Amino acid sequence: MKKKIGMIGGIGPESTVDYYQRLVKLYQQKVDPDGYPELVIDSINMTAMLKRQADGDWDGLARMLLESIQCLSRAGADFAFIASNTPHIVFEVVKKESPIPLVSIVEAARGEADRLGLKKLGLLGTRFTMRSDFYQAEFQKSGIAIVVPNGEEQQYIHEKLFAEIERGIFREDTRQGLLAIADRMTREAEIDGVILGCTELPLILTQEKYGIPYLNTTRIHVGRIMEVYLAS
Repeated sequence: MKKKIGMIGGIGPESTVDYYQRLVKLYQQKVDPDGYPELVIDSINMTAMLKRQADGDWDGLARMLLESIQCLSRAGADFAFIASNTPHIVFEVVKKESPIPLVSIVEAARGEADRLGLKKLGLLGTRFTMRSDFYQAEFQKSGIAIVVPNGEEQQYIHEKLFAEIERGIFREDTRQGLLAIADRMTREAEIDGVILGCTELPLILTQEKYGIPYLNTTRIHVGRIMEVYLAS
């Protein structure tokens, strides 16, 4: 009997749709071209989540995620994942209390960086992600260095994510602005790859540039989720 996947979605809605479509397509590629994976989604309130993050209420954020996981578990999910990078700030806390196994986007991304032999990666994401150390802590296990944009660039990325990209607005000038940040980091920090550490970023940065790989954390996460699903 196949496992049932649980997804904490809504953070944000655009990436939730992307996750769902990718999971369906990958299942159809690997299992049955006419089939669909069993999937339960609990769409939480992104505004409430962001307030907890802005307030530094990490205990509140962990409780919010645990409540969602409990809903997924009651709905029959055998394991779950969070369809967002930033909430992984509290992933280890949530994992310890979760009634079902969780699949980490950060662990999956490290696995892909290892596979590609990368040693120094630029991290783009929300301000919370770029200013926290949960990516650094995970990637250090493989001896991989993480570099973040400067303060002005972090503010630009954060504002564009929430004013435009999270709302499904994809502007060419914003795409070029994000690419310019990756270009500067490639030249000055000598990174050998870029982590798209927000699940909305792959929706606007759809192609690799400057001769280095861009780690699409949504795609990587979905691949790992399907591995777990098919391992049943």
